[in-house]
Amino acid sequence: MESASSITDVIGRFPFRMAFAGGWIDQPFISQHNPAAPGSMVVVAIEPTNPFMARSGMGTSTRRMAAELWGNNVPDRDPLDLVQELYEAENQGKAEPSGSQDMIGMLYPGVNRLDFDYGYRGGLYPVHIESNNEADVASWLEGVIYMVPVAPRPPGYTPLDEKNLDPVWIQRLGETGQVCYDSIVNKDIKGLGESMNECMKCWEAILPHTVRHPTIQIDLMGLVAYYQDHYEGAMFSGCGGGYIYVVSNQAVPGGFQVKVRHGEARNAA
Repeated sequence: MESASSITDVIGRFPFRMAFAGGWIDQPFISQHNPAAPGSMVVVAIEPTNPFMARSGMGTSTRRMAAELWGNNVPDRDPLDLVQELYEAENQGKAEPSGSQDMIGMLYPGVNRLDFDYGYRGGLYPVHIESNNEADVASWLEGVIYMVPVAPRPPGYTPLDEKNLDPVWIQRLGETGQVCYDSIVNKDIKGLGESMNECMKCWEAILPHTVRHPTIQIDLMGLVAYYQDHYEGAMFSGCGGGYIYVVSNQAVPGGFQVKVRHGEARNAA
């Protein structure tokens, strides 16, 4: 068998995406209870440098659907049109559709703040996207985010069996995305860490099964609390496990770093 010359020959050239503070505000059943809309979340496009685990909050199912639709490269078309096309393809017939942040995070390079208001298109798409594609911001973020593998979501897991749709907590969730974005573009490591810590509190309050569930055999809250106590901040890549994003100026044991896709790199190999 001929050896691949690049990891992308094996895993493909489409980007993955990281979802930071504010996640879940892109779901209409959450955003419709936000008394201070819009609420925000942050997504970051990253280069395919690692074979990320499936069912771990990295947009892998969306990425597979994109490859089925478009092959190896992001089409050179209006990204909003691509987002809608991909959203409809992935969620057709689904009772619990994924949020559009999955598609936006993959199709928009750089660091992006997504502002969701239920009054705009039923909360399915952001009313506004604020993007930063500056090379120095991307480089700074690459240097302070470490990913620590934990475990994929287990079979039979669902985060939605228990909901506490308290408007106070939902407003706090949406505010974490604004703080997260501002902290990144201002290279404020303390603010970035605090936004992630606050987001985890919101997840636990609003959707307790994002961090605790009968199928989960790992003490997720104990694990993330350790990293929050020893570094600037931390949060999970998605519900039920996946990776822990750790904010740190120093190397994190067991962690690895990624490369942010920014600027005109959207169709780069």
